[in-house]
Amino acid sequence: MSLQVPNRNKSGAGKTTKAVVLVGGPSRGTRFRPLSLDVPKPLFDVAGHPIIEHCFRALAKVPEIKEVFIVGYYEEHVFRDWIKDASKAFPNISIKYLREYEALGTAGGLYHFRDVILKGNPDRFFVLNADVCCSFPLLEMLKLFEEKDAEAVILGTRVSNDAASNFGCIVSDAHTKRVLHYVEKPESHISNLINCGVYLFSTESIFPSIKSAIKRRTERPRLLSYPSSENLESTFAAEREDEGEKNEVIRLEQDILADLADSRQFFVLETKDFWRQIKTAGSAVPANALYLIKAFQNQSEELAAPSATILPPVFIHPTAKVDPTAKLGPHVSIGPRANIGPGVRIKESIVLEDAEIRHDACILYSIIGWGSKVGAWARVEGTPTPITSHNTSIIKNGVKVQSITILGKECGVANEVRVQNCICLPNKELKRDVSNEVIM
Repeated sequence: MSLQVPNRNKSGAGKTTKAVVLVGGPSRGTRFRPLSLDVPKPLFDVAGHPIIEHCFRALAKVPEIKEVFIVGYYEEHVFRDWIKDASKAFPNISIKYLREYEALGTAGGLYHFRDVILKGNPDRFFVLNADVCCSFPLLEMLKLFEEKDAEAVILGTRVSNDAASNFGCIVSDAHTKRVLHYVEKPESHISNLINCGVYLFSTESIFPSIKSAIKRRTERPRLLSYPSSENLESTFAAEREDEGEKNEVIRLEQDILADLADSRQFFVLETKDFWRQIKTAGSAVPANALYLIKAFQNQSEELAAPSATILPPVFIHPTAKVDPTAKLGPHVSIGPRANIGPGVRIKESIVLEDAEIRHDACILYSIIGWGSKVGAWARVEGTPTPITSHNTSIIKNGVKVQSITILGKECGVANEVRVQNCICLPNKELKRDVSNEVIM
């Protein structure tokens, strides 16, 4: 039987809940290039909305949440316009951006802004990583948190045994849902239940946990050790510059969750719904598909009506022009002011704003950048990978390439040119067929 904390009221009545959305910063978005060269990853449109907005749509469904903080180390102006729009779209939520002066790690950022988060004495708060795509079952997490009188609840999902070691792995008690053990990216297989990057913490337990992790780090900096036993004396504490990170960088995944598993009041909610990370630029395409499928299941009015030329689910921005003879879908998003010509075929792709696809071109498994132009009879295509796969790279001729073709901002593809499995940096003109290349 777990210990009861006397001052907690189990019904949840009168309890206050806040939320924090972690957005990282510009140096972290390198895998999202070439798209992050023009738009910060959290503001990139997937299924017609910025990635971060999908988090807020879920948070807005939790009536207790009145205040949400966005924590990251982008400059303030990056989110200013989006926050202004979001404040109108979600009038019941106060949204503030808290800028870290440097990368502090997922837990370090929370601790740095603890006074702001703790203002008004909230009982608990959600922490969402902005770069995950899922249905965010926050109300179910809250329900489990109440039932178990928990100190922390983590969202988990099952992946294939092969993929599990790329994530934080959770060993839990199947009956009580209690987390028994947590290992970040284990070297050997321990579980195929992985960390989804969505958490609910009680304020009275998480900040002391981070504080003791900081204390441990200061007293016992990470050691750099040499494999040879003769060199035992030369094992030394890493100089700050050597590791490129300061002792203040504290991560939830590496430094906090394993300790919480020892506290007995740490539980996992396993989601059977969709989940994937949006790490690389190519992963925006499967994320787009997953969000569109969910919107279609929910009969969202934002989606284009199915017809002979629209194979659902398809999102078309109201300002986009699509010729009635163009065939779109499934899993296609067309951005603002995009122009899709006659006889065009688009499938499993994102076409960004102001892009132009001329007549009879074919776009498959690709992202067409802002203001890019694809010529008549041209073919821009990637290679299909299963929607359940957590990987968007494939091996071609012994070389690892992106399975999704990406044209950066204002690229041009000439008439009748074929582009396959390529990443094309902004402002490039492609006048000949290319495949399996990064065009710089």
